[in-house]
Amino acid sequence: MSKRIAVMLAAIIGAGLFATAAQARPEVVPVRGSEYSPGTIVVKTNERRLYLILDDGHAMRYPVGVGKAGKQWAGVTRIDGKYRNPAWAPPQEVKHDKPNIPDLIPGGSPKNPMGVAAMTLAGGEYAIHGTNVPGSVGGFVSYGCIRMLNPDITDLYGRVSVGTKVVVTR
Repeated sequence: MSKRIAVMLAAIIGAGLFATAAQARPEVVPVRGSEYSPGTIVVKTNERRLYLILDDGHAMRYPVGVGKAGKQWAGVTRIDGKYRNPAWAPPQEVKHDKPNIPDLIPGGSPKNPMGVAAMTLAGGEYAIHGTNVPGSVGGFVSYGCIRMLNPDITDLYGRVSVGTKVVVTR
C-alpha cells in the first residue's frame, strides 16, 4: 500500500472516530413485541432516541437531544400543536438561568433554538422541535424538550398529527 493511500485511509478512519454530532438519518428499525400502537412516538431518554412506531415489527428511529441532569421527565402526553418556523419565548426557568436572553426570538432567526419546526406537548412547556445547534443532538442538553436535527423534525412533522400519543421513558 502506498504512503498516500495509507494517509488517506487514516484520515477517513480518524474523521469517523471523532465525529460525535448526530447526523440526520431516520432509519427503519425492527421492534419486537411492541407494547405501543402504530403512530405512537416513543422517546427513550437514556438512548437519546425517538421512535415512531410504524407497525408491530418496525419503527422509524431518530437521534435526539433530551433533558440534562435534573431536567428529565417521563410520562405520556399528546402533541397539541404543530408549528413551522415558530417564534420562541423562553420559559421562566430558562430566563432565570439566562437573564440576558431576549423575551422573544422570532421564527426563522438563527438564534431561535426551536429550529424549523416544533410540535408542542400537552400539559407543559415542552416540545419536540428542531435546533439551531445541531451538535447538541445526541446529548443531555435541554430543559426537558426533545431536540431533533432540522431534517429529522421536518420528516417527523410530516408523519404525525395533532393528537399523536407521545410516551417519554427514562
